[in-house]
Amino acid sequence: LLGQILDQWFESEPLKATLATDAVIGAMASPHTPGSGYVLLHHVMGELEGRRGAWGYVAGGMGALSQAIAHAATARGAHIFAEKAVCHVLLGRDGQAQGVVLQDGTEVRSKLVLSNASPQITFLELVPQEQLPKDFVQRIQQVDTCSPVTKINVAVDRLPSFLAAPNPRDGLPLPHHQCSIHLNCENTNLLHQAFTEATHGHPSSRPMIELCIPSVLDPGLAPQGCHVVSLFTQYTPFMLAGGQSWDEQTRNAYADRVFDCIEDYAPGFKASVIGRDILTPPDLERIFSLPGGNIFHGGMSLDQLYFARPAPSYSGYQSPIPGLYLCGSGAHPGGGVMGAAGRNAAQVALRDFRRL
Repeated sequence: LLGQILDQWFESEPLKATLATDAVIGAMASPHTPGSGYVLLHHVMGELEGRRGAWGYVAGGMGALSQAIAHAATARGAHIFAEKAVCHVLLGRDGQAQGVVLQDGTEVRSKLVLSNASPQITFLELVPQEQLPKDFVQRIQQVDTCSPVTKINVAVDRLPSFLAAPNPRDGLPLPHHQCSIHLNCENTNLLHQAFTEATHGHPSSRPMIELCIPSVLDPGLAPQGCHVVSLFTQYTPFMLAGGQSWDEQTRNAYADRVFDCIEDYAPGFKASVIGRDILTPPDLERIFSLPGGNIFHGGMSLDQLYFARPAPSYSGYQSPIPGLYLCGSGAHPGGGVMGAAGRNAAQVALRDFRRL
């Protein structure tokens, strides 16, 4: 249990609860849920520029990371087709992957196919079911993709000024503006209560909020004096109680609740808002093809990690289809912007490619 881990190292309840947010981020779980301690450890594994467990902002926004990878690939001869949806994986008579077919009918032939899509899309939508073992299909169908996340992107005309550390008169950013700010986590019971509400189909009345302001470190993201604020909030169930849908009214009501909470910590925040973009779990699924809205392509619970990700006997990036590899967050070691799954899958594919 996460609580046991934190109790061994810390005494302060606000500090323990703040750290606990990284154990439930992106997970429909409470700090009291068995196995939640792993998610916290997952978020601090590795290093950044020699600093263990560190995270960083990407200059130019997260899309700049994708562009950097794309530029590196094209510099080595890769051809990238953007906005070209894949209809299905092309299979030969022997059942081996031979490329992909795009929605416009174009066939792209290849000896190997690597899928960065979720296991559900890769194996349940892009591959004929009769080509896969029944127990494998059943396992992929049973992967827990439940997600509590609603992402809210906000444009503001001034920096938030928090009661705990008011802004100076010159309006320049303070150190905390350059960090991840966690709200509504004074104690772990608050997080557990927020989780419990969602398990009954209701968005949390006091949501867990992780707030960051990337434009403080990357001014090019917003006009001078203005900022972009990223809100990672939970818990919001994919399916609401009573069959209610995430319509415009429901989405805005939840966002208003989040903004009311921020206002309690930083009076004047609501008045500074110029615009906002609300992405509920169904929105994240529809726009980004994240099953259940899950940013990790599937829960990071102990039964869906290591040798069991995405399915037992298939954690080595190869799939039941020869020549088809899984290289996204649904593969080992799971989600997070670290590229481990992609790098590992590339190593396996490269090894196999040399034998062809």
